[in-house]
Amino acid sequence: MASASGLLAGKVVLVTGGASGIGKAAAILFAQQGARAVAIADIDETGHNVAQQIRELGADGLFVPCDVSKADQVERLVSQVVARFGRLDGAFNNAGIEGQTARTAEYTEEEWDRVISVNLKGVWLCMKYELQQMVQQGGGAIVNTASVAGMVGWRGAPAYSAAKQGVVALTRTAALEYARAGIRVNAVCPGVVRTPMVERLLGSSPNMAEKFVRLEPLGRFAEPEEVATAAAWLLSDAASFVTGHCLVVDGGLTVQ
Repeated sequence: MASASGLLAGKVVLVTGGASGIGKAAAILFAQQGARAVAIADIDETGHNVAQQIRELGADGLFVPCDVSKADQVERLVSQVVARFGRLDGAFNNAGIEGQTARTAEYTEEEWDRVISVNLKGVWLCMKYELQQMVQQGGGAIVNTASVAGMVGWRGAPAYSAAKQGVVALTRTAALEYARAGIRVNAVCPGVVRTPMVERLLGSSPNMAEKFVRLEPLGRFAEPEEVATAAAWLLSDAASFVTGHCLVVDGGLTVQ
């Protein structure tokens, strides 16, 4: 059951990309941490199942189909959440795609546009409408999913890296712009996490999983729940003096 005294007790939170992976783990954890309502947005209709799991945990769960790269759909998403629950206390902008694996000169323009549209424009659009609502209601908290690729270069992922470094910049900029409005904006920067997206990447190369594990100082991949826990803390009042921060959750990968 949802806890009345958890990190997110009584809050209304939105999770994009909530049908699987980190987003799904976060939506469930937010309910367990006392959120009174968790809205899930995704292009994957299995988000309905996650919303049902939320309800079984004692919170109010809502699934809204949404392509975050489309302004009208994102505006409608935020409007639906507010119409249903009356406010939006926290948002975890997590939706993203991996894109193709190719070096910069071999990357296609079509794929570049697709990855940037979802991973960078999509985060900006979500923030645009979330911030408008939070300003109107007098405060809130936002966490964006960046990546270790947002902190360092990442071979074979030029569009993904550019988008995630853009998310870091957006996060810091919005944190400065809206601090006096009572809105905190932070990011999580995961390393390699055991999610369907990563499994797709690893499936293309049998030796890739072993290679990544060798690179990790902790000697393993992260689980989605470990990133979700970081996001929950950043969204909570426990992080009330934290804004503009990009919390790296990578098992030490980027400090070597």
